[in-house]
Amino acid sequence: MNRMARRGPFTGHHRRYDRWFERHAAAYLSELLAVRALLPWTGRGLEIGVGTGRFAQPLGVQFGIDPSPEMLAYARRRSVTVVQAVGEALPFASAVFDYALIVTTICFARDTPAMLREAKRVLRPGGVLVIGLVDRASRLGREYLGRRQDNVFYREATFYSADEIEGLLAAAGFCAFRWVQTLCDRLSPEREAVPFSPGTGRGGFVVVQARSQPSPPVVSDASSGM
Repeated sequence: MNRMARRGPFTGHHRRYDRWFERHAAAYLSELLAVRALLPWTGRGLEIGVGTGRFAQPLGVQFGIDPSPEMLAYARRRSVTVVQAVGEALPFASAVFDYALIVTTICFARDTPAMLREAKRVLRPGGVLVIGLVDRASRLGREYLGRRQDNVFYREATFYSADEIEGLLAAAGFCAFRWVQTLCDRLSPEREAVPFSPGTGRGGFVVVQARSQPSPPVVSDASSGM
């Protein structure tokens, strides 16, 4: 779970949101391990849509942004340096982070292409973006879609398939995609975490790693001989 500009449910139900990770510990740990597999171990990192810090803290991501001050209070207590902001307008200079993380927040963005462009802007050339999401094409994704109107958090969400995310990433200037997947079967609360595997197509929760391509140089009229 996580969110971005659609902050209403997360502001009003922040306790319920944070408790989700305790009530679904096996699913949470499975997602955490899948993200960990593709996230850089070193460097300056930012989580876009940090929420309560449930991913940033154990993964060692130092910085986070989120539009909800209630959510940021949790992340701050979990030792994440936070700023209230939205992913479509990051309050950072260009090329200052080695990697960025987005966990399910992408389905709550008001403008997903703009958020990905902003992520690329704040990454250094060759920097890494890691996105975790529920794959709309998976069985879990179809269940979420079917129950969306009954879920206070996902009522306004826009779910994406892995193929759609890869297309959006390519359009934003990312390349070298690597995928892992987990939660191929439904987990009961008492189950242990399950391992991840490469690729997509079976897992309800998928993670992609992409690299920021250097922006092409701007060619002026004078240098082009015109």
